[in-house]
Amino acid sequence: MARSTLVEISVRQIETVAHALAQELMEWGEPIPAFNTRFPDRLESCLKTPFQKFSGKSLYRGHVGKGAILFYLMIKNHPFQNGNKRVAVMTLLYFLYRNGWWIAVDNDDLYLFANEVAKSPPENNRKEIRRIRSFIRKFLVRRAASDR
Repeated sequence: MARSTLVEISVRQIETVAHALAQELMEWGEPIPAFNTRFPDRLESCLKTPFQKFSGKSLYRGHVGKGAILFYLMIKNHPFQNGNKRVAVMTLLYFLYRNGWWIAVDNDDLYLFANEVAKSPPENNRKEIRRIRSFIRKFLVRRAASDR
């Protein structure tokens, strides 16, 4: 059985989906600045890192591994002036959705988890990424075929 290739997400998709949804659904009295105020190189790095390979092997395996590093980097690398955690939540949801998965967890709980990740010391990055993978696995559900 051939493995399916995971769908990457683009800067344009972050702008039109993740960033727009975070602005619409997660402002909570603290506005998210316009997309064009982002730090471009940081965002591109966040989106490319999950798909890096070394000696032909992926550094981050599967949708859970790629989703975990994507979520971590979107929070810790601060590609936006404000709203990084909120955009990270929407980016993770969109990445999983595009790849046939979803997280069955309340949006507020996911945002609280993002706050914990943001407060984690950078020197504990490997431990934190393992914790994110565990969190994703705990709430991960396959999207219904009718949703695809």
